[in-house]
Amino acid sequence: MTDWPILTVVTFLPLVGVLLLLLTRDDSPSGRRNVLTISLLTTVVTFVVSLFVWIGFDNANPGFQMVEKHAWLNTGISYAVGVDGISMLFVILTTFLMPFCVLASWFAVEKRIKEYMIAFLILEVLMLGVFVSLDIVLFYVFFEAGLIPMFIIIGVWGGKDRVYASYKFFLYTLLGSVLMLLAIMAMYWDAGTTSIPELLAHKFPAGMQTWLWLAFFASFAVKMPMWPVHTWLPDAHVQAPTAGSVILAGILLKLGGYGFIRFSLAMFPVASEHFAPLVFTLSVLAIIYTSLVALMQTDIKKLIAYSSIAHMGYVTMGIFAANVQGLQGAIYQMLSHGIVSGALFLCVGVVYDRMHTREISAYGGLVNNMPKYAVAFMIFTMANVGLPGTSGFVGEFLTLMGAFRANTFVALFAATGVILSAAYALWLYRRVIFGALDKDTLKSLLDLSAREKLILYPLAILTIFFGVYPAPVFNATAASVDLLLKNYTAAIEAAHSVAVTMN
Repeated sequence: MTDWPILTVVTFLPLVGVLLLLLTRDDSPSGRRNVLTISLLTTVVTFVVSLFVWIGFDNANPGFQMVEKHAWLNTGISYAVGVDGISMLFVILTTFLMPFCVLASWFAVEKRIKEYMIAFLILEVLMLGVFVSLDIVLFYVFFEAGLIPMFIIIGVWGGKDRVYASYKFFLYTLLGSVLMLLAIMAMYWDAGTTSIPELLAHKFPAGMQTWLWLAFFASFAVKMPMWPVHTWLPDAHVQAPTAGSVILAGILLKLGGYGFIRFSLAMFPVASEHFAPLVFTLSVLAIIYTSLVALMQTDIKKLIAYSSIAHMGYVTMGIFAANVQGLQGAIYQMLSHGIVSGALFLCVGVVYDRMHTREISAYGGLVNNMPKYAVAFMIFTMANVGLPGTSGFVGEFLTLMGAFRANTFVALFAATGVILSAAYALWLYRRVIFGALDKDTLKSLLDLSAREKLILYPLAILTIFFGVYPAPVFNATAASVDLLLKNYTAAIEAAHSVAVTMN
C-alpha cells in the first residue's frame, strides 16, 4: 500500500472505461449492451479499488495519508493528492453511487448512450479529484471542470427545458467561482505556496481572511446551494435525467460543504467566527423557507430538490457551529444525504420510467400493486424526515446539538425544519403510495424489477445500518475533526489575545 499510488489509480481508473467506450460501437442492441456493461464494470471496479483506501486508512492519524506529490507547473504548483478522515469518506461515497447511476440509466436513456456514459465517467474522475487534491490550484481545476460534463448531461439528456436549466446551472456556479480564483491568487502571493497542507499551517492576516472568506463563500454557497442563491437547483433537478439528479444531490452539492470545511473553517478561522451569525441566519432561512416551498410543489422531483436545500441548511449550520457535535453532524448529514437523496431520486425514476410523468396528482394507491416499491420509498422518506433508526436522524440530531451549543435560538428555529420536513415528506408519500388504486393508468404497473431491487435494496440497508450503527463514520473522521477544531480554537484565542493587547 505504501508504494502503490492508490489515490491516482482510483481517481483516473474511470478513464480506462472511457477509452474502452471510445472503441465500442453503440449503433445496435448488442453494441448498447456492451456500452452499458463496460460502464457498469468500470464503476464497480473503481468502487472495489476505492475500498483499499478505507482498508489502508489509519483512523488514529489526523493528517493526510497516502500522499503522492509530483512536479506539475514550474511556479511551484504540483500534482499532490492525499486523504484525511473527512475526504476519504467522500471518495468512497462517490465511487459507491456511480454503479447505481449506470443501472438507473439502463433503459431510461435511449439516445447517444455511449456519449452519456463517457460524460458520467469523466464526471466521476473530476469529482474524485476534488476530494483528493492537496494543491489548491489542482483542487480548483477539478472543481470547475466538473461543471462541463454535468452541463452536457443536463443539456443533452434532460427534459424539455434542459437548455435553460443547464445554462442556469453553469452560469450560477461559474460566476461564484471566479472570486475564488482571485482569492487563490492572493493566497499564493501571501503564503508563497499552493500546497493545501502548507496553507493550512499558514496564518493569514485577519483583514485578509475576511476578503478571502467572502470570495470562497461566493463559490461554495452557490454550489451547496444556500439561500438565496439556490434557484438553479430545482430547475437542474427537474430537467436532469434520473442518474444526473442522483449525482447532483449525492455528490456535487457536497463539494460546497467539503470546501467550507477544508478551506473556510480551517484556513480562515477568524473570518469564520466573524461571519458565523450570517451563515446561521442564511441556514435557518433555507431550512424554513425551502421546506415551506416544498409543501407547495406538485412535481415530485422539485419537492425533493427543495428538501435537499433545506437539509444542506443543517450542514452549513453544523459546520460553522465550530464544535465537535456540529462538525461531525454536518459530515454525517452530507454522507447520509448522499445516500438518501440519491435513493429518493432513484425512486422517482422507477415510477417515471413507467408513467413518464412526475406530477404527484398522477399517482395514488401504488401500495396495492407495488408493495416492495412502497416499502423502499417509505424507508428513504423516513430517513429524509430524520426518523430515529435511520441515517438521517444522526446527522440532524448532531447538527442541532452543535447549533444549540453555539446559539440556542438558531437551534430553536432550525428545529422547526424537522416538523416541516415531516409535513411535506409524509404528504408526498400519502399522495403517491396510499389511497385507492382508481386510476386506470396505474392498475397495470408492475412492482420492482430485479434491476430496480439491485439499485434500491442496498441503499435501504445502508440507510438503516448507518442509522443504527454510525461508528464507522465517526471513527474515520474523529481524529481529523479534532485536529481541525484544535487549530481553529487556537487561532481564535490568539486573535482575541491580540485584540485585547491592542486595546
